[in-house]
Amino acid sequence: MEPLRGTPLKRFLKVQRRAATPPVELALVLASVAYPVNVGSIFRVADACNVRDLALCGITPTPPHPKIEKIARYKDTRVPWRYVPEAADAIADLRAAGYHICALEITDQSAPYYAVDYPDRLCVVVGNEDSGVPRAVLQACDRAVFIPMYGKGRSLNVHVSVAVLLYHVLHAKAAHAS
Repeated sequence: MEPLRGTPLKRFLKVQRRAATPPVELALVLASVAYPVNVGSIFRVADACNVRDLALCGITPTPPHPKIEKIARYKDTRVPWRYVPEAADAIADLRAAGYHICALEITDQSAPYYAVDYPDRLCVVVGNEDSGVPRAVLQACDRAVFIPMYGKGRSLNVHVSVAVLLYHVLHAKAAHAS
């Protein structure tokens, strides 16, 4: 077994892209994600999962920003993004476009992320690294899910959580479609 590099890797990825149509239309709302490294990482995850709309809200830093560009590896030029001062306004826009709104947050009504059937148009809302998704923003969401923690930590990094959830949604939908 040998890792693919150069032209063979490019050919492999080209075939994979043609064969894989994402089974879910995805959008993301970042409600005051404060650290540019997290924002840059989320741009990379958004590109990998073909996110159609990335709303950067509140105090979330926006491109052009040197750390975002470096970490995102310029995916910020490929992923459709916009700055919306209030996360609730971004959510209202996405709901009007037919998206189901799901907060990735521990609440008194959250379900484990793997125990939910997700619709074909899904917007995931994540919040600040320290304080999470604000209460007012949670009120605008249709549901909340969480990622169970089996160690002593209380949470994963926000960009890791986004990756876990988006890949689960994409692959759970693809498995149901088969």
